Amino acid sequence: MALKQSMSQMQASGSTLAPPSATPAPSSSSGNGDLTAQLLDRVNTLEQQQRDMRGEIDQLTNDLQQKTAALAKQMADNQFAAQNGGGAAASAPAAAAGAGAATAAATSASRPATTPDALLASGKAALQKRDYDTAHDNAEQALKNAKGAFKVDAQFLLAQSLAGQKEYRQSAVAYYDAYRQSPKSARAPDALLGVSASLLAMGDKKAACQALGKLKAEFPSPTQRVSHAAEIYSSRGGCQ
Repeated sequence: MALKQSMSQMQASGSTLAPPSATPAPSSSSGNGDLTAQLLDRVNTLEQQQRDMRGEIDQLTNDLQQKTAALAKQMADNQFAAQNGGGAAASAPAAAAGAGAATAAATSASRPATTPDALLASGKAALQKRDYDTAHDNAEQALKNAKGAFKVDAQFLLAQSLAGQKEYRQSAVAYYDAYRQSPKSARAPDALLGVSASLLAMGDKKAACQALGKLKAEFPSPTQRVSHAAEIYSSRGGCQ
């Protein structure tokens, strides 16, 4: 486009030239030569700009592919951890229900989380890093405005963070509140497992066995992960 504009300007200036005199103007060919050099310089500049832009596009594409691959790996790792959470729950009351860690969404470090879903994502990421204080704060913030499934998830996150802080009495209550808010949801068996784990950590084996009995009665066909964790807790509590 720049080349076309320059050519148009050259044609326009050629149409306004005075009629040639008997003695040719020595500067005419020099002027045209200068204009041609300018045009060639512009063409070279445009080609260089195009090459630079192409290089930037290639770099951005490569960065995007790397970030996509990293995110996919993180999601796969989280899914694996969720599927194998029973064993981890048995070794640490903080992960009492094998919590089924949800995939943590990436949140921008420069922009603090404010919505319930963003707060939950941030809190779950902190929980995986064993930053229980941050997870606790995110859960409490999310509970202020969360509704429906978000509210249950926020309550469950609060219970997990309390267990991680070794506040077992409060975590048992928080886990039971998560169960009570949605007793038929997929989160309910994990919540009852959390109640049992927290009570065992307090040394209250009788109450822990009662929680496991409620789990068995209300969910006679739990997932393999839940069933495995329940067996471990039942053995620890000496449940009949």
